[in-house]
Amino acid sequence: MLTLQCPYCGVMADETELSAGGEAHLKRFGPGSSDAEFETYMFMRENPKGVHFERWRHANGCGKWFHAARCTTTLEVFGTYSAQVSEPPQDIKDAITAKRPGWAWREFA
Repeated sequence: MLTLQCPYCGVMADETELSAGGEAHLKRFGPGSSDAEFETYMFMRENPKGVHFERWRHANGCGKWFHAARCTTTLEVFGTYSAQVSEPPQDIKDAITAKRPGWAWREFA
């Protein structure tokens, strides 16, 4: 079972207490965006075998959204962090690099 620590309230919550929110760090385009930009936002998602960044909500807890870095094949969690940041914190990227040298996800590595 997947267990994540909420970075806001500090609770270790299993997946039954959380709600998945899809891929993290998507660039959202506002009014005036082109059809191609909207299509990319709506349909182009990563579905990696390995390191992935996701949005989660602590639904049965504090109710806040956060991001998690984890491995999709092993359920290994590299860390959780605030959803209000534009890229993963360096300590989480370093933790991933220590265990998965050469990893890459979108523009992060």
